[in-house]
Amino acid sequence: MLIYNSFAQFLVKEKGYDKELLTVTPEDWDFCSKGLALDLEDGHFIKLADNGTVLRASHGTKMMAPEVLAEQYGRKEWKHFISDTGMASRSGKYYFYDNYFDLPGALLCARVVDSLTKNNGQKTFDFWKDVVAAIQHNYKVSAFKENCGIYFPEVKRDPGRYLYSCPESVKKWLQQLKNAGKILLLITSSHSDYCRLLCEHILGNDFADLFDIVITNALKPGFFSHSPSQRPFRTLENDEEQEALPSLDKPGWYSQGNAAHLYELLKKMTGKPEPKVVYFGDSMHSDIFPARHYSNWETVLILEELRGDRDGKPEESEPLEKKGKYEGPKAKPLYTLSKTWGSFFIDSVSGLENTEDSLVYTWSCKRISTYSTIAIPSIEAIAELPLDYKFTRFSSNSSKTAGYYPYPPLVLSNNEKLTTK
Repeated sequence: MLIYNSFAQFLVKEKGYDKELLTVTPEDWDFCSKGLALDLEDGHFIKLADNGTVLRASHGTKMMAPEVLAEQYGRKEWKHFISDTGMASRSGKYYFYDNYFDLPGALLCARVVDSLTKNNGQKTFDFWKDVVAAIQHNYKVSAFKENCGIYFPEVKRDPGRYLYSCPESVKKWLQQLKNAGKILLLITSSHSDYCRLLCEHILGNDFADLFDIVITNALKPGFFSHSPSQRPFRTLENDEEQEALPSLDKPGWYSQGNAAHLYELLKKMTGKPEPKVVYFGDSMHSDIFPARHYSNWETVLILEELRGDRDGKPEESEPLEKKGKYEGPKAKPLYTLSKTWGSFFIDSVSGLENTEDSLVYTWSCKRISTYSTIAIPSIEAIAELPLDYKFTRFSSNSSKTAGYYPYPPLVLSNNEKLTTK
């Protein structure tokens, strides 16, 4: 709710949008579902099948009826789809919502489309520049220090309302890894001052002792895709970035940077020509795809949909670091099944005349098995396993479910014979 409000207040007060945007009901949050793409020109949200066809769509928050969907998109690939699943998640024409920090923005943009359609009769849209301005206002590098916007001042005022302490099992797991001689990295796109606030609250004041290397303002996915000359590392003094470094020579706390120079340092620290890196992240766009595609690291996707999928209801123990951020009174956690959009993993395609509907994988589901080594619901799910536990990889056999731990999504287990286009 705080993320939603930080954008909505800016759009209403600074850009003159309808005040209706400021009122959200618990039911409104059902619209939020990871894996949606927003077509920035026509205001349509779409859910893609693994072959690029459109499974469901809405105009703003208003879902398209099957006949309208068929007329609008048919059985052909979405106009922006590229068959390689490495298709960009962001462009000037569309935006994919693939993590919980972004998702409140999906609801806001859908309601902006509703408002502009109803009040102005608009058919094409250019509101995205105002959303980008709202993001910049609230999250620019200097915003934390300057108390700019709504988000940072509120989190600083009452961090306990939005953040939960990390479970002891996860802290012990990190310490076990360190004791076993592993090099621990923390790589975040958050600036150093905000990262410090989060980590001190979540892990404790001595959090930096757990990590050999801390990289803030990493600007992922560019951290993985950019060359050292495009994105050099910088040192920090009082949270201010200093001049660029020609290389990364020792462990410590840095800003920006690139995976190539980091890997050279890891070679030096381990004494190995090809050290193995396992990278944990919750965003396919910013974490998993680029780490695998550009750096060939092992990737562990934190996939909270594995928590809500088993029975469509939230489990009692919610992911502590996420719980407070997004929920207003009685609003459901965002990882639970959306009634509006259906399963994150599969969906049905209407059969032709006299034929049955068929089930297909979603594009999001395909990307998980393509770019993740394994997928887990939370770090807690593996924290008490032995460090030498052998996980089954997605790539270990032809099954689309092999890499899910501790178990695959129920909806995939129940539908082994899915159509792959």
